Amino acid sequence: MTASTVTPPVFVHALADRNGSPAALLFDAARLPATAPALPMNLLEELAGGGMPCYYRAGASAVINDALQQAGWKALPEDKVQRADLQLPKDLPPGVNWIEGGWFMAPPSKPVGNQAASRALALQLVQLVAADADTHEIEALLRQDPTLSYHLLRLVNSLGMGTGRRVTSFSQAILILGRSQLRRWLNLMLFSSRENDQRSAMLLARVAVRARSMELLSKAVGEDKHHQEQAFMVGMFSLLGVLFGMPLEDVLKPLAVSESVQQALLSHAGEMGQLLCVVESAEQEDYECLAGCLQAAQLDSAIFNRIAIDAWLWMQDVVAGKAGNPHA
Repeated sequence: MTASTVTPPVFVHALADRNGSPAALLFDAARLPATAPALPMNLLEELAGGGMPCYYRAGASAVINDALQQAGWKALPEDKVQRADLQLPKDLPPGVNWIEGGWFMAPPSKPVGNQAASRALALQLVQLVAADADTHEIEALLRQDPTLSYHLLRLVNSLGMGTGRRVTSFSQAILILGRSQLRRWLNLMLFSSRENDQRSAMLLARVAVRARSMELLSKAVGEDKHHQEQAFMVGMFSLLGVLFGMPLEDVLKPLAVSESVQQALLSHAGEMGQLLCVVESAEQEDYECLAGCLQAAQLDSAIFNRIAIDAWLWMQDVVAGKAGNPHA
């Protein structure tokens, strides 16, 4: 297979609305290499049907631009979007609808009050579940955070779970959800919206894509369910340093994580480290780095594209509060 016939990787980014919440997706066709072959339009069409509005920044190829429109993507009006890399803009021009850029990856303002306490409790819950603590211990800690408690019951009830009745107790919710999915949900809740941290919603979107991509990449290289769960955890924990505004190594110290997870996070070592390289190079839209990471993992860009689209679709369910077991 020659370079000219290889399907190019699809790099998508979330656009925030004026409040800093993920509200649309952007595919930047202008960043495509000049010799890029046809894009996987079937996948892009699938993503366009996922719920969020999908925009493209027009590139040099009129053929690709037209194909994107036919796949349900709309041309991005440049006067409707503003870039921000340091912080969420406070005074946007009236006509701006979308914010792009890495502002939500900037260090947080110092957590105060309920925000700091809530995230500390969520981290304690992650520790308890990782240590397979007694349900009563988990329930006691859940009772200290009304926000987490509310979202847990909301998730279990929204999933239906075949119970035929509403779930109103924490112990019942924990039993129905199961420890594996409870761990996954708590990891996501670490990044959920908190007062005084405008980064939360976009960080949740970013980490959801990372974690789901890591899980699916692990499956694609032939790993079992246990390793897929560990890969999901690597994706989740990879942004804890950004979330807390601390070195990742310091955040990980109180958590009971395996050596392989820790090495993947801190030095990109091992197979999971290679997969994290895939995800991070895609976020940076680094074609050359991604190609090397995919080659190291013995994956191709077609597999990457399928995984990327699935991860972006799952992210939209997470943001909408509907993500349960994705059945990797």
